[in-house]
Amino acid sequence: MAEVVLEKLCKSYGSVAAVRDVDLRIADREFVVLVGPSGCGKSTTLRMIAGLEEITSGTISIGGRVVNDLPPKDRDIAMVFQNYALYQHMTVYDNLAFGLRNRRLPEAEIKDQIARAARILSIEPLLERRPRQLSGGQQQRVALGRCIVRNPSVFLFDEPLSNLDAQLRAQMRLEIKELRERVPTTAVFVTHDQVEAMTLGDRIVVMKDGYVQQVGTPLELYRRPVNRFVASFIGSPAMNFVEMRVEAAGDGFRLSGDGIGFDVPARAFPRLGPLAGRSAVLGIRPQHVRLGSPSAEGQAPIRGRLMVTEQLGDEQLLAIRIAGADFRIAGVDPELVFPAGAAIEAAVAHENMHFFDPEGGAALR
Repeated sequence: MAEVVLEKLCKSYGSVAAVRDVDLRIADREFVVLVGPSGCGKSTTLRMIAGLEEITSGTISIGGRVVNDLPPKDRDIAMVFQNYALYQHMTVYDNLAFGLRNRRLPEAEIKDQIARAARILSIEPLLERRPRQLSGGQQQRVALGRCIVRNPSVFLFDEPLSNLDAQLRAQMRLEIKELRERVPTTAVFVTHDQVEAMTLGDRIVVMKDGYVQQVGTPLELYRRPVNRFVASFIGSPAMNFVEMRVEAAGDGFRLSGDGIGFDVPARAFPRLGPLAGRSAVLGIRPQHVRLGSPSAEGQAPIRGRLMVTEQLGDEQLLAIRIAGADFRIAGVDPELVFPAGAAIEAAVAHENMHFFDPEGGAALR
């Protein structure tokens, strides 16, 4: 069983804390993605799992075995790097065989392992080429193949798609998902791209400033972010935020801001109570906004001036100005034409609203 467990994992460089008290349990054959902005600690965490970085404190277990003091070669892991890390003077076949030969496996067994990996990744025609003769996507397949032939307990991926163009990245995402079906191994994948995280991960670990902010399935993070940072980081286009004044009104609350004002029932948003007479931050995803006046109970009006439109082929994205900030509306019919500065009216259902504390950023719903 290749369960990976991190307990109170920390990493410091002098007085600078890079990873702080990370607790994470990754189940056997689970694909977990660490995501966050540059400097959040995700790659450092991965490198500690791999044994490429010494831990400052805490425990790392792989398959029930504490590996804190084991070198990388004894952890039964295989790692795919951002820059492929292929031996340029060797053929693809020899790149795939290198680690197996170091383990002194019989040449017949090495040949069988390479044939299996090449078949899975469709790189049979490339085995006699050298890396400089390959495209970026082909080199990445070879790097994946080098991991597959080792048959490790855990795959580690350190931003393996960041050097590829947009079209090739999308293609490689599909290939990695297909690879998971053929080679079901525990995997930890690091990326700064939330689209990669959402499309690849069974669960996602969102990190910021060395801390884990939230762990959950892609849908859990999208629908129920625990704070404003997670809400802003997960989802594309990013969530809209508007600061609202909260006042008690009958059996609910009245919220008012520049270009938006409405009442909500207290039963739906009980945690707004302590903020009565103060402010809260309203979050609305662009996909949940619809053009036109509210058409049913439980919807709130949104009004603003059109700033720009972005044509995306089968839809267009509108940016209107609310409370001095751009507020985006997604999924708009691409055939609709709006004059510059037009008054835009839209609506959003109460159930699609998120509220956050204006100071700490914690979710209030």
